Amino acid sequence: MRIHCPCCGPRGVAEFSYGGDGTIRRPDLADTDTDAHAAYVYERENPRGAHVELWHHIGGCRHWLRVTRDTLTHEISSVEMAGRFAGEAARMPGAGA
Repeated sequence: MRIHCPCCGPRGVAEFSYGGDGTIRRPDLADTDTDAHAAYVYERENPRGAHVELWHHIGGCRHWLRVTRDTLTHEISSVEMAGRFAGEAARMPGAGA
């Protein structure tokens, strides 16, 4: 599987570390509802088809990416920057290369 990093271009999956489901939102740390925190840690879906995942480019630019991947075919339909650099991806050198 190859992931097209917005900063580094197409790279083999060995350069990346899987970061988990990209759709799950962490409960507020000030929230005292233990059920919400337990659900965040332990309850996970195992979707078939298109799914948003987080991948960390550990062997390259070290950015976190939001990857939409088909879990049946491993086909990647989109890759975008995640986190605070998400809006800056288009302005980075080599973007779109």
